[in-house]
Amino acid sequence: MNKSIVLLSWLICTCTLSAQETVQNDSIQTDTIKPSKFSYKQLIIPTALIGYGVIGIESDQLKSWNSQIRDEVKEDIDEKISIDDFSQWAPAASVFALDAFGVKAKHSLRDRTVIFATSYAIMTATVMSLKSITKVERPDGSSKNSFPSGHTATAFAGAEMLWQEYKDKSIWYGIAGYAVATGTGLFRIYNNRHWLTDVAAGAGIGILSTKMAYWLNPYITKTLFGNDHQESKPTTFVMPSYDQNSKTVGLSFVKTF
Repeated sequence: MNKSIVLLSWLICTCTLSAQETVQNDSIQTDTIKPSKFSYKQLIIPTALIGYGVIGIESDQLKSWNSQIRDEVKEDIDEKISIDDFSQWAPAASVFALDAFGVKAKHSLRDRTVIFATSYAIMTATVMSLKSITKVERPDGSSKNSFPSGHTATAFAGAEMLWQEYKDKSIWYGIAGYAVATGTGLFRIYNNRHWLTDVAAGAGIGILSTKMAYWLNPYITKTLFGNDHQESKPTTFVMPSYDQNSKTVGLSFVKTF
């Protein structure tokens, strides 16, 4: 069990380092919102996580660790806990809920909605493409779409956005988001639905998708709304959603006033 604890601790540490890297490179003035600038340093953590996952597809050593963790976890499983089906959405929901309860976010509701939709689109396209290409069998043998973990990617995409929006209010909002995201990944392993390499790659994809959404946001906002960055006019958004378990696609309607 020691090896699995070390590997899972590594995942938690890398997520914390990602948050620290973000606050160092994305600091803003409290009176002016500056677009998030691209930085190669911000690619280190998500790239390392994705790289670990990709290497694990063919590496005999990493496959062996995956199997050992699966076998050790199976010995301790009494029954599956489906909290990960809900916790994956908790960080993203908090991005909008905190502002509604008076904790002011960095960006307006309109911009947050655009950023969320962009991140989710990038993340979903990446995850679904890799699942169809790699065809990795799940630990429980139920299907061959294990790599990467979509639940984990969703959770970490929301956690990164929560960090970006509220780190200037309190770093604990972001830390809590990353803790929930990490817990989601661990529950995917506990429920025998994913290998550690699936979870690591999913975390990296989620983080990187949101970072890309922030980098792209000024261009997307300008394309959609021109140079007007105010919310004086009502705005309508339609956000896509995908349920991996039921394989259904949905749309969420959001209107700002």
